[in-house]
Amino acid sequence: MAGHSKWANIQHRKGKQDKARSKVFSKLAKEITVAAKMGMPDVDMNPRLRLAVKAAKAVSVPKDVIDRAIKKSQLGDGADYTEIRYEGYGVNGIAIMVEAMTDNLNRTASNVRSYFSKCGGNLGQTGSVSHGFDRVGEISYPASAGSADDVMMAALDAGADDVESDEDGHWITCSVESLNEVSDALEKALGESLESKLIWKAQVLTDVDLDTATKLMRLIDMLEEDDDVQTVTHNFDMSEEVAAQLE
Repeated sequence: MAGHSKWANIQHRKGKQDKARSKVFSKLAKEITVAAKMGMPDVDMNPRLRLAVKAAKAVSVPKDVIDRAIKKSQLGDGADYTEIRYEGYGVNGIAIMVEAMTDNLNRTASNVRSYFSKCGGNLGQTGSVSHGFDRVGEISYPASAGSADDVMMAALDAGADDVESDEDGHWITCSVESLNEVSDALEKALGESLESKLIWKAQVLTDVDLDTATKLMRLIDMLEEDDDVQTVTHNFDMSEEVAAQLE
């Protein structure tokens, strides 16, 4: 199997750690509130809420923050959020997808368009780049969960479609519809996963040089700094040498 790119869903943030941590917590809390509002405030009865809570726990969001976010959904908060996806191109035609959750579509669209423009890219129409990505479920485990062969066997037995393993861990993909079922089966075989979520997976990754990577990371940083943006996905990869020069 092809090795999982460490940069495929890179979380590259600058500035103070506490500020970045607070922003991540805020975005995860927003997803929890919206998920609980759309379904039921019970993780056992609401698959989306279950994924949102798991994602929050994966980055050590405190339990009281999670509980507070769920309670907010019952108070009517989060009802006016709209989920929207923006698609565009960074420098050198690199495909970028931005998922946002906003209470002001005009503000968010204006901001996202501005970020692309400032970084030498351009915002496209819906569907302009998503055809190059597959919507899948992804379950990740640390390398300590087992050997590549053991994890592969467990994943196939659980109904997964593919596994990518390297020295950093294991990434198991499955259909969107079977994510909860596969995740439950894997936890019985391998223990609790690090993360279980829906992602956009690039069908083909494009290697970039340092200059291109620098410009793309500037765009990604700007997008991820925006409070309305939940996730940023792209189709570029970089060598370890280029990545080391970025740091």
